[in-house]
Amino acid sequence: MIISAAQGVLGLASGALVGFSLGLVGGGGSILAVPLMVYVVGVPEPHMAIGTSAIAVAANAAVNLSNHARGGTVMWSCALIFAAAGMVGAFGGSILGKMVDGQRLLALFALVMIVIALLMLKTRSRIGLPDVKVSMSNMPAIVSLGLATGTMSGFFGIGGGFLIVPGLIAATAMPMINAVGSSLVGVTSFGLTTATNYALSGLVDWPLAAVFIAGGIGGGVLGTQAARHLSTKRDSLTLVFALLIFVVAAYMLWRTAGQIF
Repeated sequence: MIISAAQGVLGLASGALVGFSLGLVGGGGSILAVPLMVYVVGVPEPHMAIGTSAIAVAANAAVNLSNHARGGTVMWSCALIFAAAGMVGAFGGSILGKMVDGQRLLALFALVMIVIALLMLKTRSRIGLPDVKVSMSNMPAIVSLGLATGTMSGFFGIGGGFLIVPGLIAATAMPMINAVGSSLVGVTSFGLTTATNYALSGLVDWPLAAVFIAGGIGGGVLGTQAARHLSTKRDSLTLVFALLIFVVAAYMLWRTAGQIF
């Protein structure tokens, strides 16, 4: 679609919010990308919003991944195996997602947002083991949780940061800071897989994606810098993001009432 000046500004601001959240707490913003595109930017077709947000979130996550990689917080061996399994799931999940009515998909999406917010609250105070390695004991959990997370990510068109973070912690017991950095490998790969599938069906608005990505790059740099300075307040920030997701999910359920069944 041809975006208006107002949509361009709103898309830039929405992308900045997504990028800032990804840089600050490793997620939260990506789960807001689809509702931002539908209810703020004004993308009329939910499937188009999902496809466009997938490529935008993947690009923003890649920028934030480079920032976290330079800081040494990415546990690459665990992250790459988790992401590889998840890409298989994301491809299958995105095929299923395109088959579901758009409004019903948004209603289901809102329910998943509530679950993710609860996961954010549950994992925000974990300490973890600092020297996690891939082994025969944790490999089955890494692969199975990666596959499950990727499927959810592809089905709903989300980056999946706050699905991946608790998944990595559950599979490996790595510290939260490492799970946040490592999760961006999955967010990037899942988003690219989902976006490719949607793009093949013509369900990506490339001009809007470019605007969203531009805003996300700036927001991501600020978010990563803020993460370093506000490390002692990350639990409070995660709580705020979780509450924000609850509010947005409630609004989406109200807008899509009657679409779940």
